[in-house]
Order: sequence, then C-alpha cells, then structure tokens
Amino acid sequence: MTFKPARLLIALLAVAAVPAFAQNIAVVNGKAIPTSRVDAVVKQVVAQGQQQDSPQLRELIKKDLIGREVMMQEAEKQGFAKDPNVKQQLENARQAIIINALVGDFVKKNPVSDADIKAEYDRFAKQAGDKEYHVRHILLATEAEANDVIAKLKAGGKFEELAKASKDTGSASTGGDLDWATPSSFPPAFSDAFVNLQKGQFTDKPVQTPNGFHVIKVDDIRPAKLPTLEEVKPQIAEALTQKKLQAYQQEMVKKAKIQ
Repeated sequence: MTFKPARLLIALLAVAAVPAFAQNIAVVNGKAIPTSRVDAVVKQVVAQGQQQDSPQLRELIKKDLIGREVMMQEAEKQGFAKDPNVKQQLENARQAIIINALVGDFVKKNPVSDADIKAEYDRFAKQAGDKEYHVRHILLATEAEANDVIAKLKAGGKFEELAKASKDTGSASTGGDLDWATPSSFPPAFSDAFVNLQKGQFTDKPVQTPNGFHVIKVDDIRPAKLPTLEEVKPQIAEALTQKKLQAYQQEMVKKAKIQ
C-alpha cells in the first residue's frame, strides 16, 4: 500500500508535530511554557527530599507554572517590569544567580580535602586543650574594687555572695558561674589567668579585659569532652570552603581597578 502525496504530507507533519508539542506543557495566551521548566522544578523538589517524582507532582507544578505565567503576563501588561524598584530587584537576583554559578564552579574545582579537614580538627583540638574548667568570676569596674574583693576572699568571704556585686548581671545571680568551658572559649588574658589554678583557687590579682577587672575562681577541672572528627566534619568542611571563597574574592578585589 502506498500513500498518496497529500496523505503522506499530512503524516509527516503529524510526526514532526509530536516532539514540538511535547516540548511545552501549555501555551498561555500564545506564550509557551516549556516542559524543561517542570523538569527543573521537579529536580529541585526531589533533591530537597520533599516529594518523589510522580504524575501528581508534575500536574501540581504544571498548574502552578500556568498560574505564574498568567500573573506574569498581567504584571507586564500593567507595566511593573519597567518599575525602577522592580528592575533593581531583578538586577540583584541576576547577580546572585550568576555569582552562585561562579561559586559552585569554584567549589567544584577547589574541594576541601580530608587532609585539610583533619589538619583543621587537630588545630582546633590543640587550641581547645585537653581540659575543661568550671569557673566563676566577679567583674568590677576598677582595679581597686577588684583588689577589695580579693582581700575579702582571702579573709574568708564566700565567692558566691561577693559575686552579687558583679557588673556581669548575667552571672551575678548565680554566684558568677560561667559553667564548664575550655580555655579557648575565653579571651586569652582571662584564660591565661586561671589555667594554672588548682581546684578551689582564685586569682590573687585582678585580671583586666576590655570589660573591666575580673576576679576568677576555678570550681573544678575535668578532661575535655571534644566532639569526634566525624561529628564535626561537615561543619569544618563548610568553614574551610567559606575560607577558600573569601580568599578567592579578596584576591579578585586586589586585582580589580576600583576608583
């Protein structure tokens, strides 16, 4: 059986029309919504673990995109696309999208290695130290006031009672209690003053920081309970990635001609 020329032409046109139609999920007032937009949204939703790809999900996304297209056409019809504030927001969004693409490419080409993560963890562990201290402090405005408190402590005064006069209102009501912490949690001048104290001892000289003058007491000492490498690996990787990105940005700023 052979096709007549007219029937052959119709058949060819029908076959050619199938993939063209399949490229769009709908045409709204003459404006096509490509299937690729649905695919992109589905990919994002699935990646976020919210839902699995399904005909129902795709139908919901299709309806949403049609609704958005109708609203977009109306907004353009009313001239909102020419509004200066809208144009500025569009430019900001454009920059963010392009910069994110640059950042993604940089991170892909400059990954943080396991060795880098291990080195950073070791540095953190060394800085934190192998001991935790349960400390209290009394913060005073002047060195003379701090010396007066020390004299009262040496005379048998109770630290918790004297702490009620502390300028640190957050800990004054709890006897100056700062809870358990590693020395690295405090400013160097503060931690250097108590790391050599024994349990129950207090500083015999005022300790000055930008906040004022401190009298510090060590309530107790115990081995430090640091998180394992595996527990903090994601956070360390993220921090090192951000550090790489900051260095990358700073290098470009140095090379840029800024007037």
